Amino acid sequence: MKLKIPEGAFRAYLFDCDGTIADSMPLHYRAWKQALDEWNCPFDEKLFYAWGGKPPVEIIATLNRIHGLAMPVEAVAERKECLYFGLLGELKPVAEVLEHIEAMQGKVPFAVVSGSTRESIVKTLTAVGLLDRFDVLVGSEDYARSKPAPDAFLVAAERLRVAPKDCLVFEDTTLGIDAAKAAGMAAVRVPSPLERSAEVDRRAGTAASAGA
Repeated sequence: MKLKIPEGAFRAYLFDCDGTIADSMPLHYRAWKQALDEWNCPFDEKLFYAWGGKPPVEIIATLNRIHGLAMPVEAVAERKECLYFGLLGELKPVAEVLEHIEAMQGKVPFAVVSGSTRESIVKTLTAVGLLDRFDVLVGSEDYARSKPAPDAFLVAAERLRVAPKDCLVFEDTTLGIDAAKAAGMAAVRVPSPLERSAEVDRRAGTAASAGA
């Protein structure tokens, strides 16, 4: 599944991390389920993907309000991150995004712009062997308002010293795409694991029909 890059002479590429550079969303969901099951807190998979880009503490606080729970936000966030780190041996990059990282390496500066913590970003990028590819890392500690607010992307542009209009964003979530647009940046949407899997099944079915 090729990514469609908008026309333009972009001077910087900004990448979300989880689900964009790294195919980590299924692993994050497994970690979330285990951490939240310990508190008897449901977390539907579709809701998890809809909330992609939200910092962990915001997710837990919101689930507390929805379900009338009193989970300790910081402790549960730390527990979930520890469970995720234990799964990093299974992590792989998203091939469709890696293709563009390889093609543009050294031609424009790169930044990672994530709702995760800096620790999580570093461990994720290290696990897929890409940490040294990025000039700037922007994590949840670096801005006040999370996606869909534009803050995170604007911080990245400022640190790269590139005007927002000259930045191209790669994102897998609606919140992230909305944040990029709010920052005045062009964006490329990266298909989710569910969408990529459906595309593989569709192509397999087409090939089978052609060979019948």
